[in-house]
Amino acid sequence: MKELTITVRNETGLHSRPADVFVRTAKLYQSNIEVSKGEKKASAKTILKVILLNVCENDEITIRADGPDEDAALEDLKALVESDFNTVNPKVQI
Repeated sequence: MKELTITVRNETGLHSRPADVFVRTAKLYQSNIEVSKGEKKASAKTILKVILLNVCENDEITIRADGPDEDAALEDLKALVESDFNTVNPKVQI
């Protein structure tokens, strides 16, 4: 299992469109992926649970991945968050 902690800089946090893109990206991977804010945890592949984390601008989140493609999953999700959800994996159809 690997994990990373990152600050969400997007002004809307991890709500609506950013959450949708985040979940669609997580679903590209076989690994079990979890995102957490403080004590709250959610599957990164379930949009409602991600939105209910109530991640706002400047909140820190931790992303954990466990599985055969965990490195690629974390790298892709990190790039997505760092780009304010503008760098979308070409495999994600929006």
